[in-house]
Amino acid sequence: MAQVLDKPVASATPAPDARRTARRRALLEWIAVHALGVAAALFFTLPFVFVLLTSLMSDSQALSRDLLPHPWEWDNYRRVLNTPGFLTWWRNTLLYAGLGTVLTVVSSLPVAYALAKFRFRGRNLALMLVISMMMLPPQVVVIPMYLFWAKQLDLSGTLWPLIVPMAFGDAFSIFLLRQFLTTIPNEYVDAARVDGCGDLRILLRVIVPMAKPGIAAVALFQFFYAWNDYFGPQIYASENPGAWTLSYGLESFKGMHHTDWNLTMAATVLVMAPVILVFFFAQKAFVEGVTLTGVKG
Repeated sequence: MAQVLDKPVASATPAPDARRTARRRALLEWIAVHALGVAAALFFTLPFVFVLLTSLMSDSQALSRDLLPHPWEWDNYRRVLNTPGFLTWWRNTLLYAGLGTVLTVVSSLPVAYALAKFRFRGRNLALMLVISMMMLPPQVVVIPMYLFWAKQLDLSGTLWPLIVPMAFGDAFSIFLLRQFLTTIPNEYVDAARVDGCGDLRILLRVIVPMAKPGIAAVALFQFFYAWNDYFGPQIYASENPGAWTLSYGLESFKGMHHTDWNLTMAATVLVMAPVILVFFFAQKAFVEGVTLTGVKG
C-alpha cells in the first residue's frame, strides 16, 4: 500500500524542473531575438553616425582614426550653407519634389479610381499597360524625350521636363493606388450614387478620406524619388547651375572640395535631414498604406 502511494509523488517531482527549463529557454530566445535586433539596428545606424561625426570634424581630423571630433566644428554647416549655389539647389529640389508630388497624386488618383471601381471593356488591358510601363526603364526613352523637350520645346537647362510629365500620372503610383482602392468596399460607392453623387463627388467626398493612408504612401514614395533623383537633373539641368538640385549639386560640391570630407559630410547631412524628418512624422500613414495595399484585387 505504501509503495502504491509513493508512485504519484515520485512522478510529480520533475514538473517544477520542466517549468524552470521552459522559462530559461524562453529567456534565452528573448535575449537572442533582441540581440539580433540590436545588431541589425547598429548595422543600419552606424553609417549615419559616421557621416554625422565626420561632418563635425576639422579638415585634418576627417577620415582619420579618431572616432569623436575634437573640437566639435559646428561651423562646418555654416560654411556649407554659404557655399555659392547651395541654397539655390535647395530651392530647386523643394520645387521639384513638392510640385512633382502634388501633380503625381492629383493625376494618378482618378486613373486608379477608374481602374478599381469602374467596369468597362478593356479595363484589364489598361491595367496590363500600366504594369508594363512600370517595367520600362526610363533610360530606354531618355533620348527621344530629351529631343522632344530640348529641341522641340527648348526647355533644356530647366527642371520643367521632369515636373510637367508628372501631371500625366505615374505608372507605379497608379498601380499602388489602384491596389489600395480595391480594399474599399463597393457598398460605399453604391450608397453615394443612390444619394445622387456623381463620380467626381464620390472621389472627393468618399474615396479620398478613406484612401488617405494609400495617398500618403504614394506621396512619400514620389517625394523621396524626386528628392534623391540624380539621373533626371543630370540629363536636363546639367548645363545650367541655376537649375541644379541637391543630389546633382552635391556631386559637384565633392568636386570642389576634394580633401574637405568634413564639408562634404556636412552637406550630406543637410541633404538627408528633410527626408528623415518627413519619414519620421509620416511613417505611421506610410506603413499603414503599404501594409493595406494589395490585400485584395
